[in-house]
Amino acid sequence: MSYRAEYIWIDGHEPLPYIRSKTRVLDDDVAEMPIWGFDGSSTNQAPGENSDCVLKPVYECPDPIRGGNDKLVLCEVLVPDTMEPHSTNTRATCVEVYEKFKDQEPLFGIEQEYTFFEAGRPLGWPIEGYPAPQGPYYCGVGAIEISGREIVEAHTTACIEAGLAISGTNAEVMLGQWEFQIGPVDTVRVADEIWVARYLLYRIAEDFGVDASVDAKPIKGDWNGAGAHTNFSTNKMRKSYDAIITACEALGAEGKPEEHIANYGVGTEERLTGLHETAHHTEFRYGVSDRGASIRIPWQVARDGKGYIEDRRPNANMDPYVVARLITDTVCSALAD
Repeated sequence: MSYRAEYIWIDGHEPLPYIRSKTRVLDDDVAEMPIWGFDGSSTNQAPGENSDCVLKPVYECPDPIRGGNDKLVLCEVLVPDTMEPHSTNTRATCVEVYEKFKDQEPLFGIEQEYTFFEAGRPLGWPIEGYPAPQGPYYCGVGAIEISGREIVEAHTTACIEAGLAISGTNAEVMLGQWEFQIGPVDTVRVADEIWVARYLLYRIAEDFGVDASVDAKPIKGDWNGAGAHTNFSTNKMRKSYDAIITACEALGAEGKPEEHIANYGVGTEERLTGLHETAHHTEFRYGVSDRGASIRIPWQVARDGKGYIEDRRPNANMDPYVVARLITDTVCSALAD
């Protein structure tokens, strides 16, 4: 018997990469998912005269769309001559940082916001003009307040059946905008699963004739942008409020806000304006229960004297390998013995 393995990878398109995939038919008796190749000249990852790139499987799970024994296979991209990570392979350095600080048991929960589009407009918006102002849409219920729930339900079911650590979903502040959450899992696993969950989102939305966008500011004007709020903790943070404050101070140390912001996705200046539940991209501050801060300390963390923090700056289109690596490195370096 044979089954289908959908090989998934991140391309080299700029300024933001696309998810790519192709199908390989394998025999059931294959002991280990084999490496494969692709035309890097078609993905902005190689020139035409030397176009081969290598796909190295790094994460696999059941394929909830096809079912049966079929699998989804997330891959790193390697250079064939050396079998070293390709320059677009951000997972490799994420793994290095995680291995360095693994003893601190870093955990992440990422809130992935996105917006459905149909025929060039957010799903549910009128053909001309705008819907009613923001207010009733966040966690809304009802045909006027919500659009796209059937796609969200299908995506949630698929993530569960794939074995991903999906921990919730909700409608967001703008009509047609939604969110799912992955975690709590470690530095590398959270990024792997965000990419697989994004793949499933795009693939399922495709069946509905709808595009799922991670644009940081999908509609200009007085409408919320889309972020990827990133919740983080270490073993010390889960025991001590002093460690919570150390983590916040580390993220605000000289040069760190600029380094992080520069690597938190495209569209920062449009999204982080100081309005719509954001801190301005040129400032850094943290506060308890403050959704207008760069870093939010949840109220229950302040009450309990331990827990986690939420970095509200990453954009919806951020590379989760880069964001998880930066936060792990910055905070765990400060908390190291």
